Amino acid sequence: MQTILSNSKITATIAHLGAELISLKNHHNKEYIWEGNPEFWGKHSPVLFPIVGALKNNSYLFNDKEYQLSRHGFAREMNFTLVNSTAETAIFSIQSNPETLQVYPFEFEFQISYTLEDSKISIAYTVINKNKTSMFFSVGAHPAIALPENFESYSLQFEKSEKANYYLLADNLISDKTKELDLNEKSLPLHYELFEKDALIFKNLESNALTILENKKPYLKVVFTDFPSLGIWTVVNAPFVCIEPWLGYADTFQNNGRLEDKEGIIELLADKNFKAQFSLEIL
Repeated sequence: MQTILSNSKITATIAHLGAELISLKNHHNKEYIWEGNPEFWGKHSPVLFPIVGALKNNSYLFNDKEYQLSRHGFAREMNFTLVNSTAETAIFSIQSNPETLQVYPFEFEFQISYTLEDSKISIAYTVINKNKTSMFFSVGAHPAIALPENFESYSLQFEKSEKANYYLLADNLISDKTKELDLNEKSLPLHYELFEKDALIFKNLESNALTILENKKPYLKVVFTDFPSLGIWTVVNAPFVCIEPWLGYADTFQNNGRLEDKEGIIELLADKNFKAQFSLEIL
């Protein structure tokens, strides 16, 4: 099933599987979300919950019990319920069930809401803790932006001046090795060599926004004020780039396996809610 939102400027299509944004078009019918060609990558804009990235040995410990959880968690593979919708808004929800409790021992509700405003779509994540104790989680976005021109026609403009040190991945885990991007006046020209060793992982950025430029002209802006970490990724020779706001990231090699000690993890107190939002704006 799909839900379509539309106003005079943009149209968004959300699949109920994963509550995933699978299309974002302007009023000229130009597509800004990656088509999901499995030859490169079969997703469009999956949600990452209740973890971001990979766990060491795909497992973690909680209350001295070991659990298995695959990379990026299970929410993207679950069918969401459409809770409420208007022409320009939609709220989707999943809840813990016997299957999730086998791999993630917390009672929760997880909502994703979409709101259109002019040429912008805002995407909000709400985590509701239904336990009488704290729950621990990460959440992140993985939107793939379609790049119809030659890949090297694009660049990324950071909102603020950055040292832009990023962490290198090794076996899907974050190593202690870093590199510094060569930014030219806050701008990063895109080329596939950047991604030969997988994603660029930024644990903390000064910038709260990033603009994709096409031939030096504004193309699409991502605002991620609520998200301290960011991943940037593509597949070599693929015509897209993922700009990924994160709260949390993959395990480091030094991780001790305990969920509550995981670097970047969020602790949500009993019966409390957590909300974070980011936006994509067509320019």
